[in-house]
Amino acid sequence: MATKTWALDPTHSEVQFKIKHLMITNVTGSFDIFNVSAQTQDEDFTKAKISFTADVNSISTNNDQRDGHLKSVDFFDAEKYPQIKFTAKKADAVDNDGSFDLYGDLTIKDVTKNVKLAVEFGGVVKDAYGNTKAGFTINGKINRKDFGLTWNAVTEAGGVVVSDDVRIMAEIQLLEKN
Repeated sequence: MATKTWALDPTHSEVQFKIKHLMITNVTGSFDIFNVSAQTQDEDFTKAKISFTADVNSISTNNDQRDGHLKSVDFFDAEKYPQIKFTAKKADAVDNDGSFDLYGDLTIKDVTKNVKLAVEFGGVVKDAYGNTKAGFTINGKINRKDFGLTWNAVTEAGGVVVSDDVRIMAEIQLLEKN
């Protein structure tokens, strides 16, 4: 078995989140600066050492005022906690196509919690330039309050401005570095 090192292909990857606003629509955001690295035995990603970081200051919801609020002490406190981190701990295969549930430690601010992400493995291919690439679609859901992101407001009608649940979606393409 050969150990392989994989690095992020940032031009073919994205990390997004969705959260309910006023409990009637979703707001979509993304992190424009992030990194993923992995080490595998051959091309077995279910046993991979995987790490992810996102630069909180790169958050984008297509609204500068909202982005500023998200970076403030009300939410991520980007000045004090500039990165979100995830370290994989284990994976469980869910079917024969290579898809798996990925468990790991997610750290937001100074809080680390174990989370589960559903990973759809797209496969491994060589691109037109001879580079070996692997693709993944990742989905998950967290409760933002579990990570100290507790700000909210009540509307005149008694509803809340922001839901507790945050859906995570990512399209990740990795490039073999060996």
